[in-house]
Amino acid sequence: MAKPSSRQGLIDYCLRRLGAPVLEINVEDDQIDDLVDDALQYFNERHFDGVEKVYLKHKITQEEVDRAQGRSIDNPVGIITSTGTSTVGLSTTFQFEEDGSFLQIPDSVIGVNGIFKLDTSSLSVGMFNVAYQIFLNDVYNFTSIELLQYSMTKSYLETINWILSPDKAIRFNKRQGRLYIDMNWTNARVDEYIIIECYRILDPNDFPKIYNDYFIKLYLTALIKKQWGQNLIKFQGVKLPGGVELNGRQIYDDAVRELEEIRQRMSTEFETLPLDMIG
Repeated sequence: MAKPSSRQGLIDYCLRRLGAPVLEINVEDDQIDDLVDDALQYFNERHFDGVEKVYLKHKITQEEVDRAQGRSIDNPVGIITSTGTSTVGLSTTFQFEEDGSFLQIPDSVIGVNGIFKLDTSSLSVGMFNVAYQIFLNDVYNFTSIELLQYSMTKSYLETINWILSPDKAIRFNKRQGRLYIDMNWTNARVDEYIIIECYRILDPNDFPKIYNDYFIKLYLTALIKKQWGQNLIKFQGVKLPGGVELNGRQIYDDAVRELEEIRQRMSTEFETLPLDMIG
């Protein structure tokens, strides 16, 4: 199978790259399964083809509003109490309140760019907003207004709208799985939808072409080779029938060098470059 399309097909391909079945690859099946998971995790977190940009829709619940406002019985605002020593040597108890304004995010999401506005000013909402009225009254035909003037007016209105209703500040950590939205939750309405712009990992069970990715095949082969050498290191210098000598250290060192080169290539060839921030 030159083009693996399944997990086992990928494993068989990598083992053949290492010499199987001509050579016996001394790596246990459970070890290989762990290495496949490690390779897929690295692929999803670093490779530009390992994720997809999606827009997730979430309906606000009463429980989330109550928790954000500290009214929930089952999920109250967290109280963190700790004891410390002051500069004068006295024991002091500190009490902190933890913000409960978060949404639980699926494990498949590894990054959040932002959310669409929950509320906006009257400049851009409804039939009687300014932008709609300008378009209705002045741009009913393309000869009644200069396009440059219309574009400048739209930009000016967007600036005003941004000042009156700025984007909501968010905080997200993929290990927590929580999206904190820093806003006044009294303005949030139950059953209102939030659109979350985020990046989600690609599941190889849904997209089996991942198993045939060039980087995955290269990286997993090196990982298995490293584990093979590590398993044989303790047999260094052991003579086999026919005068063959095991050299696990050499296999291990070669694999470590290959992995370093592959990770370096990831940074220069397969990883999305960071965008510069201006301002």
